[in-house]
Amino acid sequence: MKHLATLEMLHRACMAMPRWVACVGFALWSARALVMALVTALGGCASLPQPAARAESRALAVAQSGAQAAPLAQAASSALAANAGAAGSAFRLLPAGDQALDARIALARRAERSLDLQYYHLAHDATGLQLLRELRDAAARGVRVRLLVDDLYAVEQDAMLASLAARPGFEVRMFNPLPVRDGSLERRVVLSLHELSRINRRMHNKLFVADNSLAVTGGRNIADEYFDRSEPANFIDMDVLAAGAVVQQLSQVFDRYWNSRHAWPIEQLADGRLGTEAADAMLDAAGSLAPAGETDALGQSPVSQQLAHGRLELFAADASVLADDPSKVEQADADATEGQVAKGHLAMLDEARDEILISSPYVVPGKAQLSALDNARQRSVQVSVMTNSLSTTDEPMVHTGYARHRDALLKMGVSLYELMPLAVKSAATSATGSMGRLHAKLAVVDGQRVFIGSMNLDRRSARCNTEMALVIDSPALAGQLTRLLQRDRLPASYRLRLAAKGIEWVAGTDAAPVVHASEPNAGWAQSLRLWITAQFVSEEML
Repeated sequence: MKHLATLEMLHRACMAMPRWVACVGFALWSARALVMALVTALGGCASLPQPAARAESRALAVAQSGAQAAPLAQAASSALAANAGAAGSAFRLLPAGDQALDARIALARRAERSLDLQYYHLAHDATGLQLLRELRDAAARGVRVRLLVDDLYAVEQDAMLASLAARPGFEVRMFNPLPVRDGSLERRVVLSLHELSRINRRMHNKLFVADNSLAVTGGRNIADEYFDRSEPANFIDMDVLAAGAVVQQLSQVFDRYWNSRHAWPIEQLADGRLGTEAADAMLDAAGSLAPAGETDALGQSPVSQQLAHGRLELFAADASVLADDPSKVEQADADATEGQVAKGHLAMLDEARDEILISSPYVVPGKAQLSALDNARQRSVQVSVMTNSLSTTDEPMVHTGYARHRDALLKMGVSLYELMPLAVKSAATSATGSMGRLHAKLAVVDGQRVFIGSMNLDRRSARCNTEMALVIDSPALAGQLTRLLQRDRLPASYRLRLAAKGIEWVAGTDAAPVVHASEPNAGWAQSLRLWITAQFVSEEML
C-alpha cells in the first residue's frame, strides 16, 4: 500500500471521495485528514476478510390469483383488472412523506411470502428502527426477508444488522463494504483511503418489493428526513407504487445485486452482534408510526387504507425498468462512462418533441447531458429544470459545480428554477413547517412519459454510483407530476434569467417581481469558502 504522506496525495484522495467529504471543505478537513492518514500509516491498513461462499437466492414466485394467492398479490391483480387496457402494470405516485412511509409499513405488515429491500441509506433513527422492527416481525411470522444496504452510511450498525440476520428467515447483505467497520463515517472513510475506488463507488438504488407483487421505488432513502419527520429540514421527494409485470422486472434487478460478489453477508463483516433481548428492546423503543394524512396533494388516500378496503387505486400503464449493473462499481475512474440509467435518461430527452420538465436536487451535467439539452432546444422543445438553491441544498459543494453551468444552460434557452428557503417561501406561499430540500429525481417528457428513480442529473450518478429508474408511459401520471411541479414547486422557486451583469433571481409574481442581482441568502464568507473548496474538487466527483 502507498501511504498518504503528503498533502498532494491527500488532495487526490479528496477528489475521489464521496461528495459529503468535498462539502466539508478541503481547507478545513485536510489537517484532520492528515492526522488520521498518519494513524493509518503507523497502524497498518485494514482489509476485508477473505470472501466466504455465499448462497444464491431468487425472488419467490407468488400466485397472482385464485385461492393460493397472497393478499398483496390479490390486491395487485384486482387493481390491474379494474383498469381497462392492455397495459401489464399499474402505478400511483407517492408525493407525501407520511404516505410514502405508510405504504412501506403496510406492505411489510401484509406480506406473506417475501420482502426484498435495497437501499443506499438506512438510518439508525426512528424511521430506520421502525422499519427494521416491521421486517423483524415479518420474519417471525415466516416471511423471507432479504435486506441489501450500501455500506457507506451504515455507521455503527453492524451489531444490530448481524443480530437480525441471525434470526430465521432474515438475511442482510452490505454492498461494497469498507474494510474499517467501527467508528464515525469520517473515520471509516479516512482509514479506508487505501481503497479509494471502493469508497467512491456506491449503490444508490432504492427499492422495496413485497411478495413479488407490489413494489415501491423512487428517490427516498430510509431516514426521518425523507418522510417529513425531521427538524429543521426535510426532503421533498417522490416515490411510485407499482403493480403487475414491472414488479417481476424489479425483482430481477434486486436478485442481480443480491447475488453479486459485491454484496457481502453481514455475518462475514461484523465482529459481533447484539443479543436478541437488547436488539428487540432497541427496536421496540423506536415508537409507533403516526397515522398518515387523510389525503395527499393528489387527493389520494393512504395505501394502508386502500389495502384494508381491498381496493388499490392505480393507473394502468406500460413501463420499463432501467438499472445499472452491479459491476459498475468495478469500473476504473479513468474509464468511467455513463451507466444504463443515464443512457436511458438521455434517450428520453432525445425523443422529446414538445416539452421536458426535470427535477433534480443536484445538477452538474456532463457533456452528454448538456448536448442532449442543447439538442432539445434546437428542436424548439421547451426545457425546464428545477433544482435546489444555495439556501436549500444539503450539498453546497455540488451547488458550486451546478453554478458553473447556469450561464450556458440559460443561453441555450433552458428555464432554470431554484427552490426558495422556507423564510422566503412562507411569505410568498403561506408555507409552514421545516425547511424543504428538493430530493425528487424525475422527468416528464411531452406530457406523456415519466422518468422516476434514484439518478441525479450529475456526473456521480452517471459514472460512479449504481442507479435504477422506471420509465412509465402514462399521460395520467405525467399530468399529475406536471401539476405538482407547476402548482407547488415552481411558484415557490426563484426563476433565473440572464441580465447585463450576469444572472438575476426573480421571486414573486410577474406583476410584482422581486429581483436579486446576486445569489440569494449567500453571505460573502460562505461564498469564499465554497470557492476555495471548489478549486480542489473535480466536477467528475460531484
